Amino acid sequence: MKIGVITNCFKKSHEEGILKAASLGLNGVQIYATNGEFSPELSTEKKDFYKKLLKDNGLVVSALCGDMGGHGFEIAEDNPVRIEKTKRIIDLAKEFGSNVVTTHIGVIPSDKSNPRYKIMLDALTECGLYGKEVGVTLAIETGPESAETLLNFLKDTKGGVGVNLDPANFTMVTGQDAVEAVYMLKDYIVHTHLKDGVMLDKNQKAEDVYHAFAIGGVDALNACKGFKETPIGEGDVDWDNYIKALYDIGFEGFLTIERECGDDPVKDIENAVAYINTKL
Repeated sequence: MKIGVITNCFKKSHEEGILKAASLGLNGVQIYATNGEFSPELSTEKKDFYKKLLKDNGLVVSALCGDMGGHGFEIAEDNPVRIEKTKRIIDLAKEFGSNVVTTHIGVIPSDKSNPRYKIMLDALTECGLYGKEVGVTLAIETGPESAETLLNFLKDTKGGVGVNLDPANFTMVTGQDAVEAVYMLKDYIVHTHLKDGVMLDKNQKAEDVYHAFAIGGVDALNACKGFKETPIGEGDVDWDNYIKALYDIGFEGFLTIERECGDDPVKDIENAVAYINTKL
């Protein structure tokens, strides 16, 4: 397995994030690609600049993040614009040699008769088939629903849709056993995040948490009283058995560090690299 990091987590420019990732001896980076400098509107000159920067520093793009925030693909009237932008991010991933775009898609209802289920399925099916055509998987980030609900949804798509497995989201919010989830979702996992945390309120509803996130973004998540994100190795993720499970299913992709909070995320990232290397 390979280790990467999300460049935005350094709280610096993408260029500085790439250089820092290289200095830590990482294999790749994930880059947010929905807006800002690195997005589908990236100029040819800037594309060439980043491609050279990555190559010169021995890094690849593990995935692009195509998360547009809000309610994901839950709202039918919003989806034409979101689908089109997702396709453009898929194109950008392909151009940068990556075969993964990750995103939160909203909250998948466990009841397939819920009208929201079909709205989300139609959107993900269209995006997935587009990605499949060009060799890019749109990977749903785990968190709002159980592994079983996610698996059933994936089976209803028509290809090109996979999983970005974030064990901490399961551990902190859903209460899903992340190790069990690896075995359940094994045929769909194309990318993973390295993040840790603890659940503080076992009565919290994951749907409420993620709908608050849809309105308030990352700040709303960080302010949630029901869980706490921690540096890697200080939370409740069972790293030994989680990594073993990934080996068991033959996963050879990226473990990409995500640290969006904390007083010193750079130090936490450095410690995460050292910690996870002891597990591989």
